[in-house]
Amino acid sequence: MEQDHTNSKKCSAAGKCGGCQFQEIPYARQLKKKQKQEEQLLGKFGHVQPIIGMEQPYFYRNKVHSAFGRDRKGNIISGPYQAGTHKIVPVEECLIEDRKCQEIIRTIRGMLRSFKIKTYDEDTDYGLLRHVMVRRGFRSGEIMVILVLRSPILPSKNNFVKALREKHPEITTVVLNVNDRRTSMVLGEQEKTLYGPGFIRDTLCGCSFRISARSFYQVNPVQTEILYDTAIRLAGLTGKETVVDAYCGIGTISLIAAKQAKKVIGVELNRDAVRDARINARENKIGNVEFRQGDAGEFMNACAAAGEKADVVFMDPPRTGSDERFLSSLVALSPETIVYISCGPESLARDLQYLTKKSYAVKTIQPVEMFPFTEHTETIVLLKHRK
Repeated sequence: MEQDHTNSKKCSAAGKCGGCQFQEIPYARQLKKKQKQEEQLLGKFGHVQPIIGMEQPYFYRNKVHSAFGRDRKGNIISGPYQAGTHKIVPVEECLIEDRKCQEIIRTIRGMLRSFKIKTYDEDTDYGLLRHVMVRRGFRSGEIMVILVLRSPILPSKNNFVKALREKHPEITTVVLNVNDRRTSMVLGEQEKTLYGPGFIRDTLCGCSFRISARSFYQVNPVQTEILYDTAIRLAGLTGKETVVDAYCGIGTISLIAAKQAKKVIGVELNRDAVRDARINARENKIGNVEFRQGDAGEFMNACAAAGEKADVVFMDPPRTGSDERFLSSLVALSPETIVYISCGPESLARDLQYLTKKSYAVKTIQPVEMFPFTEHTETIVLLKHRK
């Protein structure tokens, strides 16, 4: 992408919140920096294809999170944490977050005083509202509001939800999440639906997905379709393959791949995600996919020990990559094709070092821009077994 988006917009929190490391850099130069980083880290494994950038790199994040607190004057503030701290940076408008989601968060901030809802103070462990998270379906337009509270009791909850929906009738569900621990984690384990079904749906690559409060779902919907379409294309599915989708989450890649494969098995540790994945398969009327709850490495080891085979393995691990135990189970299963989707180039380089020493050759390296104005890059790597 050669188009140069000079940054006509200026972020008031630039240099404070730590979210946009490339805020001051024109977009075309950001892509060149990312391309260079990919080549430096991954070039020894093969040619790095040109990064696939965005036409419109602003306001793309469909999941918006704000911490709530007070400034020194006692005013209610909301925004991200300053980098490396738990100090809230007040933000009125973020240039990479969905505008409607931000508008809803500002509305909630303005409602707190009249409803006598106290914001949480980490130092004193006093107060109620800790965070607000808003998720919006890019194609469906459905909106989920998640109120993260220290206690399960929200005073005048029905009136609060009614007042919020009067201002934003597009909200389709409101969830109360309880986080009563002194922790850096945003969401707790306990949830209660205050309005609507407790989830939203969205469409991606022709499939419909149910997204719960704690479901993993890529935050950049425009580029996610490019990412997954590219991954499926590189896999070269013909309709005859048995596919394993490790770290399958709510089944996004599994269901998309199932349209072009003989059979897909998705494996995921998170029970809530597996429940959503099974519902997603049923609602999309896809019968050649099954989901297993458990550790993907243990599953692949068991398959290898039983003499079972997989032709293709998709893997999309966290930014820290995969550990050697998982990678050794992958090698034991010995699929013909591995499609590795990574959001951490450093951990990807480490894992490729292992796999290329264990009978696999890198065939394609394709960076995809998922997070404009940040230093993060998503990468798809196609590996083939060396017979």
